[in-house]
Amino acid sequence: MSTAIPACFKAYDIRGKVPDELNPGLARNIGRAYATFFQPRKVAVGHDIRLSSPELTSALVEGLLESDVDVLHLGLCGTEEIYHAAFSMEKRGVDGGIVVTASHNPADYNGLKFVTKGARPVTGEAGLKQMAELIVKGELPPPAGKRGVEIAAENKGEYIEHLLSYVNREELAPLKVVVNNGNGSAAPVVDLLEQELPFAFVKAFHEPDGSFSNGVPNPLLPEKREETARLVREQGADFGVAWDGDFDRCFFWDEKGNFIEGYYVVGLLALELLNHNPGGKILHDPRLIWNTQELVRAAGGVPIMVRTGHAFIKERMRLEDAIYGGEMSAHHYFKSFGYCDSGMIPWLLVASLLSRRAVPLSTLVRDCMAAYPVSGEINSVVADPDAVITEIEDRFRDGEKDYTDGLSVSFPEFRFNVRKSNTESLLRLNVESRANPGLLKEKTDELLQIIKA
Repeated sequence: MSTAIPACFKAYDIRGKVPDELNPGLARNIGRAYATFFQPRKVAVGHDIRLSSPELTSALVEGLLESDVDVLHLGLCGTEEIYHAAFSMEKRGVDGGIVVTASHNPADYNGLKFVTKGARPVTGEAGLKQMAELIVKGELPPPAGKRGVEIAAENKGEYIEHLLSYVNREELAPLKVVVNNGNGSAAPVVDLLEQELPFAFVKAFHEPDGSFSNGVPNPLLPEKREETARLVREQGADFGVAWDGDFDRCFFWDEKGNFIEGYYVVGLLALELLNHNPGGKILHDPRLIWNTQELVRAAGGVPIMVRTGHAFIKERMRLEDAIYGGEMSAHHYFKSFGYCDSGMIPWLLVASLLSRRAVPLSTLVRDCMAAYPVSGEINSVVADPDAVITEIEDRFRDGEKDYTDGLSVSFPEFRFNVRKSNTESLLRLNVESRANPGLLKEKTDELLQIIKA
């Protein structure tokens, strides 16, 4: 038997091609390994819309049941519904959660994300590696003499009520909203919220479709943005929102159909949360920082920079008791949501803000976009990322440096962050300036010349 860690075990989750890297046999053993390492009594389980998800989920559940672990089966759901079950049902004995999903990966991929008691994340060094070793070394215990109980829990009522607690429904205006499910898992939740809200929804690619016949739901890709933009313009919508496959990220378009970088959404949500929690701590990632930091400080909050990645942010949020954390990649974390990320709460907060302020979304972000123009994240394939970063550091040696995540260098009028991908031979570059688009382009071009050389 090979003792190599399976290729699908990643830094933060499990993800791989089906069936070559992930199959029902491995999924069953993953359930047994999770039960062995974490010793849970009751685990919430659910899955996304991928065609391989039901079979993998059944195998996962079998591995848990034969390990004498009870399973609360949510059926088709988003990743955040597993988070919600893990933290909201803790007093009812739920002490873990697993969702079968590969988020925005191609249709022939699948994976699993894990949390433990209280929706704390499981990472490579805090569970995944140990689970993999139990499997490859043949150290899984035999099935327990007693079998767990499977309980169907597909009613989303408590989760929907939690989402609605973030808005005052009496203050909401009758907004028109384009909602692009991308044939992912968000549609059932949107349909339930529709019954409770005064919004008119224009639905795009609404039917869940695990074959992704209209392409992978990943609105970070520029080619996946035009359909939402077109519908916003044609329908005269107040704004547009789209999700990835498991809807743990959401993306925004203003009333003109312009895509809004996630960086500016972080600032908007930070101000909204500080409005209800004066003096609160706000976490943000190091890629783009000036807009967030200066907005938060001006509002009396405390900005805290933390390394990119959900596990780092969730851990630091608990440590700091932060009210909100935001990444420019469209992950938004809330203290009141078990310190977890949600793709539904952000757009509800934006709708509430638009209703109260009675101004277009473009107006809310216009000044910030002008004050802090950005390059957007630019990914480049390089043979030796470390060598390129070293060269960039030498070239910009006069700047103020920070190594929270990759290399950040700040000058009075511009700053940049360059960091390696966790999973690919890529360098990710982000540049921002102070109200100077010309300088932004000049420095972005200069950095890309170094990277491409």
